[in-house]
Amino acid sequence: MIAPLEVEVGKPVTFSGYAEDYGKQIVSVQFSLDNGEHWTSYDVSESASELWVHWTFSYTPEKPGFYRLLVRSVNSEGKESPLADVAEFTAA
Repeated sequence: MIAPLEVEVGKPVTFSGYAEDYGKQIVSVQFSLDNGEHWTSYDVSESASELWVHWTFSYTPEKPGFYRLLVRSVNSEGKESPLADVAEFTAA
């Protein structure tokens, strides 16, 4: 879990990290801002199985409030990370 942040409404906030699946190729990194109900996928199928995948995600909060970003990877076998990484932030 990433330490909670305070950000400004209307200004973009960018998160970044690394994904790795112990020798299996990662083909996409997925992001959710609705507690996992919907996921947005980004193709990283050009990645190599022996390397970590660096990802970035930018979001601009339009309303004040608490936000929770979930991040997970999907490997070449179609299996999702069993636990998503979490980044929490408050927009004011």
